[in-house]
Amino acid sequence: MQTIAESELIINRRGAIYHLDLRPEELADTVITVGDPDRVEAVSRHFDRVESKSRHREFITHTGCIGKKRISVVSTGIGTDNIDIVLNELDALVNIDLETRTVKEELTHLTILRIGTAGSLQASIPVDSFVASTHGLGIDNLLNFYRHEGNEEDQQLLHSFITQTQLHNRFSNPYISTAAASLLRHFVEGYHHGITVTCPGFYGPQGRILRLGLSHPSLVDRLTDFRFGQHRIANFEMETAGIYGLGRLLGHHCLSLSAIVANRIRKEFSKDGDAAVESLILRTLDILGGLQQ
Repeated sequence: MQTIAESELIINRRGAIYHLDLRPEELADTVITVGDPDRVEAVSRHFDRVESKSRHREFITHTGCIGKKRISVVSTGIGTDNIDIVLNELDALVNIDLETRTVKEELTHLTILRIGTAGSLQASIPVDSFVASTHGLGIDNLLNFYRHEGNEEDQQLLHSFITQTQLHNRFSNPYISTAAASLLRHFVEGYHHGITVTCPGFYGPQGRILRLGLSHPSLVDRLTDFRFGQHRIANFEMETAGIYGLGRLLGHHCLSLSAIVANRIRKEFSKDGDAAVESLILRTLDILGGLQQ
């Protein structure tokens, strides 16, 4: 079996993977990712007990339990560049033997849930509501660095998106991946469902104008107006498509949950986004605690 070189898989002096600074035994099979490092504590304070804590750069991990359910919460920072690091290293922790630097014969399938914030692209999805993403549609290009191909339905949806929006002409080769149906079915009541578009930035890539003109000033309108059968774009943010895309390629079960803090159609922003995120955290932990191991 091929050995992975030291330059490709970096292990530190304590035998932990480099960026996350985690050893395999410090990671649970159920993982919550959050963008904001401060949000790790906002999640883990609801654990019945915390087993371990790790911090390296913006990557903070707390692992503990709710009842018998073992959970890790990991901060990713913002953007799919960081998602590339986090998803690959989470996978390496469970599916690569760090001592022999070889891929294990029996693979582990993680459950990964993102809890984050997003901007709504539909007037009917108000601030302080929640979205469970049926798809992650990336205009950030991350997955194009990996060999990938979607199923026929996803390819049809993607083709329709490209045809309707024409956004690929200047800056992107879009890609799309779906949520894990086994997770999504638990997040229905109280959640809006729809496609989440993942952007490579917060200002121009999400159609915001401060001092710079935009190459696609109609970006928000094009995303809002997109339809493919019953599918529509619910929101956009900066991580979901990377999580869904890499998660699918690596064999993990992923779901992205967003608290809506901005409605870009109504030009509104939440008066208390922290309270919305806290409510989403509590709902998610309650559902996770009830799922079978």
